[in-house]
Amino acid sequence: MTHATSTARRRLLRHSLTMALLCGALGAAPSYAQEPVKIGFIGTMTGPGGALGQDQYDAFMLAIQQNDGKLGGVPVEVIREDDQLKPDIGVQAATRLLKSEHVPIITGVTFSNVMMAIHKPITESEVFLIGSNAGPAPIAGKECSPYFFSTSWDNDMLHEAGGQLATDLGYKNMYVMAANYQAGRDAVSGFKRDYTGNIIDEVYTQVNQPDYSAEIAQLQAASPDAVYVFYPGGMGVNFVKQYRQAGLLGTLPLISVSTIDGSTLPALKSLAVGAITSAPYAPNLDNAQNKQFVDAFVKAYKRQPSMYAAQSYDAANLIGSALAKVQGKLDDKQAFRDALKAADFDSVRGDFTFDSNQFPDAPFYRVDVVKGPDGAALEASTPIQIKTRANFAAQCDMK
Repeated sequence: MTHATSTARRRLLRHSLTMALLCGALGAAPSYAQEPVKIGFIGTMTGPGGALGQDQYDAFMLAIQQNDGKLGGVPVEVIREDDQLKPDIGVQAATRLLKSEHVPIITGVTFSNVMMAIHKPITESEVFLIGSNAGPAPIAGKECSPYFFSTSWDNDMLHEAGGQLATDLGYKNMYVMAANYQAGRDAVSGFKRDYTGNIIDEVYTQVNQPDYSAEIAQLQAASPDAVYVFYPGGMGVNFVKQYRQAGLLGTLPLISVSTIDGSTLPALKSLAVGAITSAPYAPNLDNAQNKQFVDAFVKAYKRQPSMYAAQSYDAANLIGSALAKVQGKLDDKQAFRDALKAADFDSVRGDFTFDSNQFPDAPFYRVDVVKGPDGAALEASTPIQIKTRANFAAQCDMK
């Protein structure tokens, strides 16, 4: 790609949402006459994981559109970068945002291998990184940074909830599968921490592997009580379809995290009915912020929001709450960090506070895939909240 082509492409991806000051709007957030605050968005927008990044981006932009091109009354300009699920491309994207665009805030980041590559370059530049999905364990612990906040979870915490759910359901012998990268290894580690039964085998498969027929035959031969998997995006679509084709879904219980959700249900449809998931979010969570979010997201994008969308919508509103507190002035980095840490916004997940490592202290839920009134598959959470053990905050020593 030539430099001119690359520059033109980036210009096409740049979304400037600055709008004129609205005067006299009763109840509107305060507005400040200033240049737009640049926010970099890095996500996986193409390939099998592209649906996840698209959900993050769409929800983030929805929050801005709902606020007339502003966050916290401050006009913002979002510059989008596609990391293509490649750490080296992610580093190039981060470098452009830091060196060419001079952004003070970066958000998004879909996959943990990309997060591990860009976390240090961004935070060591004293640029705020507000992650809305990827939560590799190291950055929740010893590699934590005062410039990193998450509106999602750390990987181990996410799967501790899955381990507890499998235990609560009474499954004594589990077969565990995950993609072989940072988040996949964290997934199995977290699951084993809270699962009290016997793990027959743990199998790691290639990232973006399209065919799981051999592995499905092996797990079937192992005769487990249930199967636990972590296959986000297109990997999850392929695995669940093949699991259903093998006649196992509905016969051999399938429990998953980040595999069957709003990002994959449009492709899976009724094939996923009967699956059980552990999740930090479901579209039917009963709070006012979530209800208006779901209505707005469905109206704008004609699909149900996934947890990736929910976490990114929270990230936008978190940033907005902090920008309002500092009146859009980011020169005092400690003041902006304090404003972020206050988490003074309404989360679609309900109660939301930050732990000392600046990851959320928020609940998880059992979420089943059921048929809705119109026959379409949808996610439905139960009122049972899944508690996780203490995460890596004790290892985090903020400098």
